Order: sequence, then C-alpha cells, then structure tokens
Amino acid sequence: MGKSRTTKFKRPQFNAVGLPVNAVKEADLEEEELGEESCPAAELLEKLQSPSADVREFGCASISRVVQQSQTIPGFLQRDAVRRLGPMLLDSSLAVRETATGALRNLSACGGQEVCEDMVKHDVMTPLTALLRECCAGFESAVVLVKEQKNPVEDVAIEAVHLLWNLCESSSQALSKFNKAGLLDLVVQCLERHPHNVELAISAAHCLHTVTEDNSELLCSMSTAALGALENVLLSSQPGMAHTLLRTLAAGTLWNMKGSLPAARQAQALSAVVATLSKCLDLDSGTLVLELRQAEEDRHRNAPAAPDAGDQAAGELAVTEMDEEEEAPQQRRNGKALNIDNDFSDLLPRGKEELREATALLTAQQTSLEIIVNMCCSDDPSDDEWEEESSSDESDLCPDSLCDGVSNLMSPLCLSAEVHGALINHSIPEKVLKKTEFPRPQATDVCHQDPSWKGLIKKMQRVQSRALTCFHSILSSMDAESLGGAAALQGAAQHLSTLVFGAAEIPKDEEFLEAVISAMRSLLQMIAFKNIPQCMTPQQLMSLSEAATRCDVVSVRVNAVAILGITGSTLAKEKGTAETLQMIGNALLQVATKDADLVVNGEALDALLDVFADGDEAEKAAKNIQLLPALKAFHPVFKAKIRKEGKGKYNPQQLCVLDNIKVNLRRFIGYLEKLGKK
Repeated sequence: MGKSRTTKFKRPQFNAVGLPVNAVKEADLEEEELGEESCPAAELLEKLQSPSADVREFGCASISRVVQQSQTIPGFLQRDAVRRLGPMLLDSSLAVRETATGALRNLSACGGQEVCEDMVKHDVMTPLTALLRECCAGFESAVVLVKEQKNPVEDVAIEAVHLLWNLCESSSQALSKFNKAGLLDLVVQCLERHPHNVELAISAAHCLHTVTEDNSELLCSMSTAALGALENVLLSSQPGMAHTLLRTLAAGTLWNMKGSLPAARQAQALSAVVATLSKCLDLDSGTLVLELRQAEEDRHRNAPAAPDAGDQAAGELAVTEMDEEEEAPQQRRNGKALNIDNDFSDLLPRGKEELREATALLTAQQTSLEIIVNMCCSDDPSDDEWEEESSSDESDLCPDSLCDGVSNLMSPLCLSAEVHGALINHSIPEKVLKKTEFPRPQATDVCHQDPSWKGLIKKMQRVQSRALTCFHSILSSMDAESLGGAAALQGAAQHLSTLVFGAAEIPKDEEFLEAVISAMRSLLQMIAFKNIPQCMTPQQLMSLSEAATRCDVVSVRVNAVAILGITGSTLAKEKGTAETLQMIGNALLQVATKDADLVVNGEALDALLDVFADGDEAEKAAKNIQLLPALKAFHPVFKAKIRKEGKGKYNPQQLCVLDNIKVNLRRFIGYLEKLGKK
C-alpha cells in the first residue's frame, strides 16, 4: 500500500500508569469503604494551613513523596489539592516554595495528561509564572553561605521549571499561556546557569525542547539571546553524561527552531546539531553503565555510612514507579501501544549520582535518535504545506525583526540535501545501525542485581528500539549508494536477521517487534529495487510474519504482510519458486480474509496482487492454491466490510487506499479469469 514512512517523534507524554482525573470518581467508593484513616490526603493538606513554616514544609514534602504512588492521587485531587498547593508556590519560606513546587511537579508527572490539564484549569500557571520571575530575579542575590552549598533559589527554580515542562508537554492550554506570558526568556535564563548548575539547565533544556516543537507563535518571537544561549551550550565542553544530555537537548531545540534562524547561521547550526548527536551516539552505553555501576559500588565500599532514612524512602518510591513503568500494560490507540515514556529517575534522592549519570546517558541517546528521525521526516507538515509556507509572506507570520533574514533552507523539503550531507559526513547511518544491537548482557546483568538500577534495562531496550526506528527512517530517506551500496545493505540485512532469528524464538516485545519489522521492510524494499541478493530465507521471513500476524499492533501486522509481498514478488521472477510462492500466497490469503483490521486486509490483498501479477511460477502457484475462486468469494465481503466499517473508524487517506485496492482487486480477478481461459 505504498512506501512505508516514519512519522515524527512527538515529545512523549508523561504517564502510562498514573490515574486520570476521571479516576477520582472511580476511587470514591473504594475510599469510602476504607475510611478516612487510610487516605493521608486530608491530614497532609491540613498541614498547609499551619502558621509554622516547618509544618507547611513537612506537609508539602510528604505530599511530594506520597503522590509518587499513583493510586493515592485521586484522594488528593478530590480534596482540591492543586488549589490548596498553588498559593504555597509564593510562600514566605523558600523551603516551602521548593517542596510545594516539588509536590505539584510529582503530581503532574505521576498523574498523567488529564491531571496536568486539570492543574491548568485550576490556574496553577499564574503562581508558577510569578514564582519563576522571582527566581530568575534572585539568582545572583541569593545568599550561599558555603562555597559548595547549592543556591536555594536555584533549587526552587529546578522544581518550577520541571513543573512548567510537565504542564506544557501535556496541555495545549499551558503551552498557550507559556507563549502569552513571555516565559521563554525566563527558561533561557535558567539554561544559562549551566556552567555551575547542570541540573537546573537540564530542566530548562527539556522544557525548551518541548515548547519549541511545532510552536510557530513562539518561534516567530525567538530572540537572538535565546539562540546565543543554545549555541553556547552546544559549544560547551564539560565532561559527564549530564552535560551530554544537556547538549543533546539543546541540539534538539535548535533543530526545532530551524525556521527562525537567520540564513547566515543555518549551515553552522546544522553542523553543530549533527556533530552533537554524533558525539552522543559514539558513547558505548554498555561499557559506561558497567563503569558507573562499579563506581557506585566502590563509593559505597569506601563510605559505608547508612543513607538518610527519608532519602532512602524516596528512592524506594522512585524505583517502584520505574519498575511499574516496565511491568505495567501499555495504553493503546487503534491497537498500537503508545510509546509513553515514564522517566522517574529525577525523583531519585541525592547520593544516586552514578545512576543519574547512567540515566542521563540513555536519555541523551534516545533523544538523539528521535531527533534524527525528525530530521529525516518531511511528512509532518507535508511537502505541500512546506511549499505553501515558503511562498507566503512571512512578514505576516513573524513580526519579530529576526524573521527578516530567515531563509527557507531549513525546511525539510528544501534542506534534504544539506541534512543528507551532514548525516553522511558524520557517519550517522553506521552509528545508528550500531545502536540497534541488543543491550550488552553484562550491563543488563549488573542492573538486574540492584533494584534501583533495574529500570535502566527498559531504557537500554528503548534505545535499541529507537535506533531501529531511526534506521528505518534513514532507509526511507536515503538512496542505496549513500548507505554504502550493495555490500553495506547486505550487511545490514544480515544484522537485522541476527536480531530477529538469532535467539531460539522470535522476540515478542511489541515495541522491539514494531521497530525491527519496519526497518526490515524498508531494507528489503531497497534491496529488491536494486536486485541485490538477500540473506534471509523465505522460511525465516514466513516465521517472522507468522509471529507478527499474532501481534496486537496493527502496524506490525501491516509490515509483516508487506515483507511477504516484497519477498514473493522477487521470487516470482525466478525459476523453481512455485512451491515457496504457494506458501506465501496461502499466508497472505489467510491474513486478507481473517484479520480483524481493514488496513491489514488491504495490505495483504495488495501484496497478493504484487506477488501473483506476472510470471510462470506465479501463475502455477496461483492455480495450486485456488487463488481465483478465493478472491472472487472474498471480493464482495471486502466491499461490504469497507462500507460497514470504513467511515468513522478509518481516516480519509486510509479509505482512499482501500478503495483503490478494491478496484485493483476487481481488475486482478478479471486478469486471472483471462489466464484461466487460455
């Protein structure tokens, strides 16, 4: 059904296991049965009214810890926690400000999108904006008694910026308020603190990476100071994984801002972005995770003092949430698991520096791969939309004087040659392919040994899946020669084959399966087009397709039948392949007539038409499997299914493709009937 394309990566929503606002009602009956004593919300919220700052701080800190357990959130929402915590952001005590903002931050992170939207409706953005302005105004004047001591105002700002990031990521209303309130300059001020407070800078960079994505209103008012701050981060050279993550996020933000860059700075910015991503992907995460885990053990061996009980409890809660992310069933949309990224690593207490560094490394590499996918994609907005934008009067869209010098070279349509060159010059395809390898067993083993490190295993697996998706995107946007020619493509095919068929059975993880099968489809399309011999046998591809057709994810099933179609149409040109074509034809007929999804039915029919379109071997195989009577019987069923299920369940583009397949099927049946009369 056409060439497989990768859609852009959106910044992930926060929560896959947290409870939405409507879960409050569902929890009411349970809470009534358990009684007031079982819910700490009432008692803790009451402490916020205390005249003692210490009591208020204790209340906020306790709420911050408790809401990390998602099942407690409805009890707090039911008691108007957001409205009661809001004024605490501007409390006379800095400690109360920090803990209150942290409580709202954790509530937003663990509660999910609907909780974030509910927070915005309760006007949390007003005190949050006022707090950020006060923080930025007080950075330099804050009193730090000891040189090594952290700046208390910056501690508050970390929580505030992170809360702002969470809200803007999940709520369009929060993003609109961000634009109108002029919060960009405040977040940039926080980013500029990176030389001595990387934690604050990373929070700011995460926020900027989110708010600059597809936000034309904000980008048209982008100041030269903001661009300069991002470039300064990219040019920084501080060691450590936290700074690697910071530079990666700055690179992603700069890519999001490509349309706002003056023409004279575009080539330099592109080079800096790709160089930053390249350096990040150069890092061997397996080796570094092992080294960081060993460093933590050495530190504990040399300083065996027991951890603070409060920090230990907070760490256990964070680890519990990270484990829930790994084990919880994924939310679905149209049968597809949503890649929602719960990252609770920032909730870990002080003293987990090595784990923070390892998490920063894996987050940086995942983000780098997502940015490269977006660089390769030009389908959102569509090419036509880019052309329309490039021909419009941009002075109407961008009142800021910065837009006077903007050229359209940075649009995906026009920059494809420049992006292509930059990616090739930095060997990005080879580095991405390297990241598709399974996580190093030694690294996963050491993570299994410590509960607080166990969550990293899922993150390592996600980097692999993102790399496979990224490789698929690269294959879809580059030609064979750019990727190294026939030998390189055969090597890539052998590598993907090892990933899928190297174990005793095909992996069942849906995220991995979806990523690897989409990459395999793109690679086989390119190999078939170039008439390059492939290393995977039809039997292997059949076993892959059988595993994929049992998967709940629609795109996996679609790609599985497409692979069978590619393989079959190639084999139909060769002698002595009728038996294999029969096997492929029967498999495709089974999917076309039995799968519950119309899109999968259509893809299977389309593949059948490709496989049996021409050739003596195909004609022989078609007769042996009774293809003509099978298709004649299914044709009216397919038409009726489109009429019955089409509208409302499938988008206009899918319906258009299905209609074309319906027409082609009728013609193909006529073609087979003519062959039978010969």
